[in-house]
Amino acid sequence: MSDKKIFDFPGKEIDVQWDGRLCIHIAECGQSVGELFVGGRNPWCVPDSATRVEVAEVCERCPSGALTYSDRSAELVEQAPEENTIRVIYNGPLFAHGDLVIEGAPQDMPGVRFRAALCRCGQSRNKPFCDNSHLKDGFDDYGAVGEQGSGVASAGGKLGIKPLPDGPLLVTGALTLIAGSGRSAWRGDNVALCRCGSSRNKPFCDGSHSRVGFKGE
Repeated sequence: MSDKKIFDFPGKEIDVQWDGRLCIHIAECGQSVGELFVGGRNPWCVPDSATRVEVAEVCERCPSGALTYSDRSAELVEQAPEENTIRVIYNGPLFAHGDLVIEGAPQDMPGVRFRAALCRCGQSRNKPFCDNSHLKDGFDDYGAVGEQGSGVASAGGKLGIKPLPDGPLLVTGALTLIAGSGRSAWRGDNVALCRCGSSRNKPFCDGSHSRVGFKGE
């Protein structure tokens, strides 16, 4: 069996790349209208079946960063959104979207430059990224956010995400946390987010990683 994890789908005007190390099968691609992505077809992705703009738009829907594109004319290039956000997913990971700088992220993972699914159940074998272990582990947190934060002067700019050794995700830079209900709940520029799955104040760290012996690798 092949251990290949990165797959290229070339087109005449735009190319698509899929990184299996990051994919958690949210299916924004497979559910898109048209023939760009068709499950069971070989090849699965046919970039020439859609316009360049459509290809770029569908790839940018992928919350994990598994899908990226390269426009041969270089006219279409993914840009950071105006507002950095982290969405706390119901019983699932953290979806980060912004001008991301994830410490330790491999250089061959270009998708996590702007989009990333970050583990918060503590069980992923691909930390700090989600690998759907929350499904097997029965992780239970609906994504409520009870705090408001100190606010931010601006919404964008670099968002640093540093997985502390055997500890939380330290996030620095202008950030809006979006609760599982869809509410923009917390705004600030410095926060420690739980990634051990045991905090009693999720999504924030409360030091429980020390109590449960969390290992960040």
